[in-house]
Amino acid sequence: MLEELPSVFIVGPMGAGKTTIGRLLAKQLGREFVDSDWYIESQTGADIAWIFAKEGEAGFRERETRAIDELTLQSKIVLATGGGAVISSENRDYLHQRGVVVYLNAPVEVQMARTAKDKSRPLLQQPNPKQILQNLYEIRDPLYRQVAHIIMPTGHTYPRHMVNQLLQQLELLFTLEKRDSIVDEAETIDDTFMANEDNVVIDESMINGNSSSDDIN
Repeated sequence: MLEELPSVFIVGPMGAGKTTIGRLLAKQLGREFVDSDWYIESQTGADIAWIFAKEGEAGFRERETRAIDELTLQSKIVLATGGGAVISSENRDYLHQRGVVVYLNAPVEVQMARTAKDKSRPLLQQPNPKQILQNLYEIRDPLYRQVAHIIMPTGHTYPRHMVNQLLQQLELLFTLEKRDSIVDEAETIDDTFMANEDNVVIDESMINGNSSSDDIN
């Protein structure tokens, strides 16, 4: 059944495990895995930190939106997005409308533990990175929730177990969507019939078996 599943887009904060879960999920589904930050780096020939330094966050976000647009048009991939991808309303529309969005919800403590020694994240190169993570979480959490079809807490179990849980959720979501689609189609047919009911002409003589010889001829 999951062969028919559209592309899966993973959103969430820094350190949520988007790349790890994305890779494992793609392997289980037999699909290509793409990381939007890596895609941007391959397109520009520079790493994210350099882009931030030279173009600022605004310049990076413009590149990110172009990348999200291009990547969400690809068929049946698993895409891990950058933590700030949901800031743009354009990105949120691309993600929500073109595939299934999974929000990996990681507490700030988990984010901090996983990013403490990572020097490749420009937004965290500040005196108080934990406070920055807290501020970002408060701003972005509602946006992640707005765009998500599935919300999964992370940081409490092994990645492979999380992927198994996610596969179950995806199958359930896809089953419900197919059922709703069938119901909607049936209602449309029913509505069409009701709208045309007054135009239906029934020959009562044929129903009652009272047709004349002229009718037979």
